[in-house]
Amino acid sequence: MKSDNFRSGYVSITGRPNVGKSTLLNTILGEKVTIVTPKPQTTRNRIIGIKTTSTAQIIFIDTPGIHKPKHMLGELMVREAKEAVKEVDIILFLVDPADPRFGDLSIIENIAPLKKPVFLLINKVDTIKKPQLLPIIEKYSGLYPFSEIIPISAIKGDGIEMLLQKIVTYLPEGPKYYPDDLVTDQLERFMVSEIVREKLMQMTEEEVPHSAATEIVEWKEREDGVIFIKVNIYVEREGQKGIIIGKGGDKLKAVGSKARLEIERLLGTKVFLELWVKIKKDWRSNESMLKGLGFK
Repeated sequence: MKSDNFRSGYVSITGRPNVGKSTLLNTILGEKVTIVTPKPQTTRNRIIGIKTTSTAQIIFIDTPGIHKPKHMLGELMVREAKEAVKEVDIILFLVDPADPRFGDLSIIENIAPLKKPVFLLINKVDTIKKPQLLPIIEKYSGLYPFSEIIPISAIKGDGIEMLLQKIVTYLPEGPKYYPDDLVTDQLERFMVSEIVREKLMQMTEEEVPHSAATEIVEWKEREDGVIFIKVNIYVEREGQKGIIIGKGGDKLKAVGSKARLEIERLLGTKVFLELWVKIKKDWRSNESMLKGLGFK
């Protein structure tokens, strides 16, 4: 279905870990489609978000942060992020409001040969004073001929309308790929699994969150409308299991309680959530385990 001058296309959001990619996508869409935590490397898969207006459909791909991998999972995440930028019409390169770091330079090196429009988005501008912004813009301008440079605050929504308007002008004319009311292609099961992982990351410290994976192993809708969901949480070591469970199971109960409330809002019904913590030694470097959890 295509109207006159309707524009559509794919836009990737790339950048170092923890620069605000997931927050930006959620703000653009007006609802939560990807988990957000203060910890880096939260996103592990490509998340597709869809913004449809009367004149355009923008299909966003929020990718894992590009970083130096320490295990096979990290390698898969970085490969996923690098592949995503090859397939899109526009690249949004998100950075902190500071001088370019080594990771930023590596990303520029990766996207330079692609010959695509690249927008530099300087995020978190609400955390600095305006005079500090110009030197940052000048340094980045000297590294790459960005199509647009837009200061934004993803968390406050500043600059987002201008960003969307600019994106539309660069998109090709094309059809509407998705229905108007669809904001993500992610299946409910994936989103539920990610909600549990988000709460786990928010409530545990240090290395434990990145050593944890979540997998839905049972999903039953009962006659009374209540959905029973059983989730396995995999960690790599016995000590990590103890941290997640907590004294008398208090930490795991708190994770389950917070996750259940958000899952009920997502699914629009009562949920019985059962969490189990299991040890899968070095799962992040186990190819068959990663494939079983949906990593390619």
